[in-house]
Amino acid sequence: MIKEQRPVTMLIAALGGEGGGVLTNWIMSAAAELGLPAQSTSIPGVAQRTGGTTYYIEIYPTTWQELGLRRPVLALAPGIGDIDVLVSSEFMEAGRCIANGFCTPDRTLLISSTSRFYVINEKMALGDGRFDESRLLEAAEKNAQGRILFDMEAVAKEAGAMINAVMLGAIAGCGKLPIPVEAFERAIRAEGKAAEANLRGFQAGLAMARSEATSLRRPAEGKRREKPRNDLATLERDIRATMPQSAQDIVIEGVRRLARFQDGDYARLFLDRLAPVRDHEAQMQGDGKLLRETARHLAVRMSFEDLIRVAQAKIDPARMQRIEQELGARNGEPYSVTEFLKPGIEEMCQVLPPWLARRIIAFSEKRGWLDRFHIGMYVQTTSVTGYLRFWLLAKMRPLRRYMHRYVEEQAQIEAWLSMIMQGARLSPALGLEIAECARLIKGYGSTHKRGTQNFHTIETRLIRPALQGQLPIKDAIDGIASARTAALVDPEGQSLAKCLDEFDARLSFRIAAE
Repeated sequence: MIKEQRPVTMLIAALGGEGGGVLTNWIMSAAAELGLPAQSTSIPGVAQRTGGTTYYIEIYPTTWQELGLRRPVLALAPGIGDIDVLVSSEFMEAGRCIANGFCTPDRTLLISSTSRFYVINEKMALGDGRFDESRLLEAAEKNAQGRILFDMEAVAKEAGAMINAVMLGAIAGCGKLPIPVEAFERAIRAEGKAAEANLRGFQAGLAMARSEATSLRRPAEGKRREKPRNDLATLERDIRATMPQSAQDIVIEGVRRLARFQDGDYARLFLDRLAPVRDHEAQMQGDGKLLRETARHLAVRMSFEDLIRVAQAKIDPARMQRIEQELGARNGEPYSVTEFLKPGIEEMCQVLPPWLARRIIAFSEKRGWLDRFHIGMYVQTTSVTGYLRFWLLAKMRPLRRYMHRYVEEQAQIEAWLSMIMQGARLSPALGLEIAECARLIKGYGSTHKRGTQNFHTIETRLIRPALQGQLPIKDAIDGIASARTAALVDPEGQSLAKCLDEFDARLSFRIAAE
């Protein structure tokens, strides 16, 4: 007997030219791939001029196969008070939907961009005619059961994508739809157009939906928003209140490391990323090992070795003191420290905006320059000019979030965490092995590149097939552990290739024997 369920209802409000129709098609394609009954309708308009452009979707959370001869009845139009998820690409459009009664505090999750596209009346005013943002925030807080609010327009520009891809990432990250993240990614790839850019936007939206930045921030005064308290004392207090005792020491050390690496907000993101792992272990009554190991590797991955971190390490007073002690230099006795650096094109592009860095890297790769072009440098850290070069580079830390390396790392981290959670649901041991694969990614330059390539090889050959049910779980666990060990022993990849070939041969022989 099939348990009675109701469809998940979603209303999307968008502006013209933002790809709302494509967004709807992605959602419908993902639902169709999973065999879920779904229906969409749209009401065309010209948004804030003479009417709203809305898209309405209903998805039944039971597959056609499970339903058998039963057929769900899906509505063609949204009903007041019947919306589970309200999505808007612009804050005033969200306010319009709230005013029309589509957002209710007992049911609706509001996902909206906080960016504004000013209407004619706002632009025509002689003074400041903008609508008071605090009223929109108050309406969202009062009328929505939950809220995911962030500047989708800015995130889309940073990722080099359209806003509809960022919206899809936020939808995937909210957890309200019976569709996994991977199904949305496959829908984007299947659509074909600008797939790589759309996937970047999707991952950026997914990360924002899962981070502290998504929670509603009320203005402290006027239109200014209150900044959350993410100082170390508050973070450590939160860890002791929410994390199991067995993982607290690792998580606290990770928060301290990331606060030094970037800031308190970044350390808070670390805790938010660990929350699903913590909740899963609590639900499964695990021993806490997966949480500890994920926290250990996540802290290292989030504090990646970029040029800014290298510069910080080179001029760290503790390092200079250690060198002085090793040399046996007396107080005030002069000595010289010379750094030998050889950055390549990819390393120098780390600090550039993503859109510019990608173009330079693609141009260089096409001409075969990436592995051939390196600049040899000799920098005296103990000289005024040498110290200033590293000091200025280290001072770029506040801009790190807008740099190519940061954006790339965050997308890869989110993909890795998603695989851990998928694996953990199938087997705790599989989730742990996937988490341990982060040991391959370390350092910078060629070391980081080789480690990342080995990681992606294991992901393609073993992890993804296991998550998709194409490889027995026990074989996948043994294979991932063996492949990871081979890659650590020989970073060049020859041992890894040999290990994977032997694994395939053993598996084929066993299948043939059976």
